[in-house]
Amino acid sequence: MITHNNPFTMPTLFEALQRIRLSEEETSGSIPPPPPAFTPRASVPNERLNLLFNLMTTDQCVSVSQFKEIISKTELNLPKMVSLMTSDSDYFMEIVRNKYGSKRVQRLLGISDELDALFYDVILSRFFDIMTDKYACYVAVRAMLVSDTMEKFIMYSHVLFYALDIACNQYGCIALNEVITNVDDSNYRKVLLDVVARNALFLSNDPSGNFVVQHVLTLYDSCCTRNVAASLRGYCVDLSFKKYGSYIVEKLLEAEESMDVVVTELLECEGGRLMRLARNEYGSFVVVKALRVTHEVVNRVDLFSGLVQKLMPFRHLLVRSHGSNIANILESRSMATSCSD
Repeated sequence: MITHNNPFTMPTLFEALQRIRLSEEETSGSIPPPPPAFTPRASVPNERLNLLFNLMTTDQCVSVSQFKEIISKTELNLPKMVSLMTSDSDYFMEIVRNKYGSKRVQRLLGISDELDALFYDVILSRFFDIMTDKYACYVAVRAMLVSDTMEKFIMYSHVLFYALDIACNQYGCIALNEVITNVDDSNYRKVLLDVVARNALFLSNDPSGNFVVQHVLTLYDSCCTRNVAASLRGYCVDLSFKKYGSYIVEKLLEAEESMDVVVTELLECEGGRLMRLARNEYGSFVVVKALRVTHEVVNRVDLFSGLVQKLMPFRHLLVRSHGSNIANILESRSMATSCSD
């Protein structure tokens, strides 16, 4: 039960909003820039900044329903509240980098064109910083969903400009995948997928970028899959020795458009190297996947037979290794051949 003793209870928050309200005279100037290493929870000269920061970021006694109630009861004050929040980009960044601040800004996006315009300007001014932050990135993704066509395409152009840098960030790759999933313009989607496909080799070798390549392959876009396969042609075996690279190669094997590229490279691989791949912690999964998918494709039995023939001389070396499953497949094939004879 909410009491008036808690500094973050609903009545106190409503009072805080009243104190945040600005007069026409007070809104005529701009908010002074914050000091270096800006910390809103510490002493800030402008009391309104502290009050607003606490409203947006505190996790105490402010549920989603309560925050919605606050919004509904202060609708006339929201433009001034958002204007204050967005007048300084550093202050805005402190809010959206906060878990609760990010969620509440997302809640405010889409309420009105006036509010969206204020958010749009500050998001563009710090676009890369926002797209590569753990919590702030979801604000940018939400803004792209609710913005009008012109603003949406300007944000899309920023995504394209920073695409590779965003993809290679531990949080940016998640945000970029969200954008790719949610984009509602087919032409822009094609351009974005082409950027990923053309740079698939670079991204596949990046600790974060590889997740973007994996993601576009799960969309089952035939053109994109073929383009990714073309970019990775000649490098599939190298990637298969790596944890995340092997995931990408496995996804290529699952698609009809790209299966031949991987299997052909395995067949052209020098025997000793293929044996090492089959015994490898990650590569063994690629080889198992290649055997299974080629066996299931009726009209490509030649690929399955080729792999079996190339691996059979190393069967005894695979038994007590990561390649034990491969050895079992080869053994089953050998027994089936003997029975048919």
